Amino acid sequence: MPEFLPRSVVIAGGLVATTLVLSACGAGPDASTNADGESAATAITAEDFGGMDALVKAAKAEGTLNAIALPRDWANYGALIDGFEKKYGIKVKVENPDGASQDELNAVTSRKGKDTAPDVLDLGSSFAYTAAQKNLLAQYMVTDFIDIPDGQKDTMSRWYHGYGGYISIGCDAHRVKTCPTTFKDLLKPEYKGQVALNGDPNKSGSAFGSVYAAALANGGSFDYIQPGIDFFTKLRKNGNYTPVQSTGATIVKGRTPIVLDWDYLNARYTDKLKSRGVDWQVAVPEDGKFSEYYSQAINENAPHPAAARLWQEYLYSAEGQNLWLKGYARPALMAAMEKDGTIDKTAAAKLPKVSGTPSFPSEAQLGHAKDDIAQGWGKPVSR
Repeated sequence: MPEFLPRSVVIAGGLVATTLVLSACGAGPDASTNADGESAATAITAEDFGGMDALVKAAKAEGTLNAIALPRDWANYGALIDGFEKKYGIKVKVENPDGASQDELNAVTSRKGKDTAPDVLDLGSSFAYTAAQKNLLAQYMVTDFIDIPDGQKDTMSRWYHGYGGYISIGCDAHRVKTCPTTFKDLLKPEYKGQVALNGDPNKSGSAFGSVYAAALANGGSFDYIQPGIDFFTKLRKNGNYTPVQSTGATIVKGRTPIVLDWDYLNARYTDKLKSRGVDWQVAVPEDGKFSEYYSQAINENAPHPAAARLWQEYLYSAEGQNLWLKGYARPALMAAMEKDGTIDKTAAAKLPKVSGTPSFPSEAQLGHAKDDIAQGWGKPVSR
């Protein structure tokens, strides 16, 4: 994760490469080609490369997938990595697991043509837009590309949403008598010094999303984030907001008993912290529903182009989508899977409840919102 801003306090990397080792041994550059000598790097679909069997064969010959900025405990990526490795025997090497979207793009540009470059990317929306504009991403349509909702994919198939969620309110019911469920609730005097974010909105994707959600709850829109900035100014002024950055440790210690964060991250705490005496309850505020999804993409110059395309196919298979779902993230193909009966109903039932269909700000709207936060966040509060 998120993200329009760094995921670390939000959406794969690794160094290496079997390609490097093979070249050193004189094995030649044929691992990424099919029986007809066609390169996986130019395949826009699996069919272009001769079908899934040919893609799997070439990916196995490459033997390695370079990923970057994929924490194992983020949206269940640990299970996804393990599942891919077990299914195909391809080693996933993750570099800088706690990195941000910008770190991913920096690695793509600084290592162009090198075997250590990332093959695949997990990017916040605005970073995916930027990467596509700079021609950093390869065109590739996964098998179920048509089922990814409009508005959640690039028309040229350079990126598409994989998973995401909504800004939510997490609360330790053991420490807070009545947990808030709306942004309006958060202004109540009983929550003095208890409301925290997962970082600075200028750096953290979930914190940025929280300000956007607060704007929607207070008369704002995708074009007008100022009411969200004003809302947090009020929280600071009445003493409810704490500048302590929330983590599992701060929650356990009682320093951040109320946290605004993506619902799939807050929901994770419900299971993770139960044994430590935390009764973590999660609600998506109906007065400020803001959703954000992380986008998947392939480096235009991926050193392992077949493995990169196979990884995308795995992520958008029922197996991959359900693994994201088990991590409390909402997969992009959720609606299609509900329709065809392939969704994990048990995992879906555990998601925080939310009504309606998610909508997303445009690249221009995100850019303006980031500028407004940069100018207005953290200004001195007059008493």
